[in-house]
Amino acid sequence: MNKPLRRIAIFCGLLVLALLVRDNWLQYVKADSLKNDKLNRRVTIARYSTPRGDIIVDGEPITGSTTTSTSGLNDLKYKRTYKNGPMWAPVTGFASQAFGATQLESIDDGILTGTDDRLFFRNTLDMITGKQKSGGNVVTTLNAAAQKAAYNGLKSQGGKGAVAALDPSTGKILALASYPSYDPSSFAGNSTSTDSKNWLALQKKNNKADPMLNRALRETYPPGSTFKVVTAAAALENGLYTSADENTNSPLPYIMKGTTTELKNEGNIPCKNAPMRVALKVSCNTVFGKIGADLGNAKMLAEAKKFGFDAEQFTPVRSSASVFSDNMNSSQTALSSIGQFNTAATPLQMAMVASAVANNGKLMKPYMVDKLQSSNLDTISQTDPQELSQPLSAKNAQILQSMMETVVKEGTGTKAQIGGGVTVGGKTGTAQHGVANSANPYAWFISYAKLPDGSSPVAVAVVIEDENANRDDISGGGLAAPIAKSVMEAVINSKK
Repeated sequence: MNKPLRRIAIFCGLLVLALLVRDNWLQYVKADSLKNDKLNRRVTIARYSTPRGDIIVDGEPITGSTTTSTSGLNDLKYKRTYKNGPMWAPVTGFASQAFGATQLESIDDGILTGTDDRLFFRNTLDMITGKQKSGGNVVTTLNAAAQKAAYNGLKSQGGKGAVAALDPSTGKILALASYPSYDPSSFAGNSTSTDSKNWLALQKKNNKADPMLNRALRETYPPGSTFKVVTAAAALENGLYTSADENTNSPLPYIMKGTTTELKNEGNIPCKNAPMRVALKVSCNTVFGKIGADLGNAKMLAEAKKFGFDAEQFTPVRSSASVFSDNMNSSQTALSSIGQFNTAATPLQMAMVASAVANNGKLMKPYMVDKLQSSNLDTISQTDPQELSQPLSAKNAQILQSMMETVVKEGTGTKAQIGGGVTVGGKTGTAQHGVANSANPYAWFISYAKLPDGSSPVAVAVVIEDENANRDDISGGGLAAPIAKSVMEAVINSKK
């Protein structure tokens, strides 16, 4: 071969080599980034080319899919539909052709669209048999009756609020409601005339009610007197008091250490040196504020963390971290120990507090996905209950149970009583907020139900925020306890 031809051959060989390197670079090194690139229209087209799998509650789908018009610029064949969308939105999130996906719709998108690697064998069989590719299912732990009771209860109040309910023995989330809410179906497509218009109307800047906020998981509120359950647990666990009925060292008036400020109680209630049972029953600020100050910031913080404070929870949907601060002085610790100052909690967090007490001191990790299924209903993965922590001993948990049960039997939580041999333990809370406590307070109630056999199938947290209510009418026992009762009854009745 002469020299010019040899040079041309070498050059062509280098071009082929460069092409092979480039091809392999794109296929293997850059594959994932190109696949997930927002500008890659093919991924979006593929995602909506087949019906999505369903999100399942009590064996029934709460989602669906419907065909869309593919005329004009719309090349996406299917869009998501929802049954009782506003009620289930805090669980499902949304899947929109125009605005992406959130919560379970996003976290388990691979399963629902059929693109997850774990579905490779199923997809291969379907390809061989000529069956249309379809997504798998997400089977939740939710209880439909409990969710309905929670949502309708919030809706009947007319303000804002949230409910979280757990199975104390497993950590299964039974209800997760937020109000006001939104219908994910209203913007599931990508039309500018309806979907975009509905989306913009729901955004916080255009909607003061902020209906897309998941208040059960993402909003933190001052928990008020419901936090006294954590403070009582800290007193028992640290040996400050060893029973529910011994007198506490709680003077009246109680001047917080390092200040000239008196910590006041609401109303004329018997709080001087009151035993913790009495103090929880009538909700003495002085007793539990002084307990927090006596224990100190470090011990209170340690106990709060055992209940899940200061850590995000993943259900698998992320729940915001609840807060109990560090480096507080004595008076700040006292205020925080009655659920004020910097203390803030999600409804899920306070349901975790009630569930740990009900479960004899053992806190289970909350979760809402029971299992993932392929399109032919084979189980791909199963969630097993997992212990998260042990905030208090079984002995101390039982002492605290007796205190919480007194609250419902003859204290501020009587509206949560359930007949038929069911024992209810609970704690009310009316948490102040706003500049100089000028805004309407939040109404809280946390509780659990105990069956005659001693088992506890449900723990609940309810918070109500109503800007338009008469301030004197707002109380945890009056507004939130009846909702908790209806949720607990729904769970109990569903097990019969």
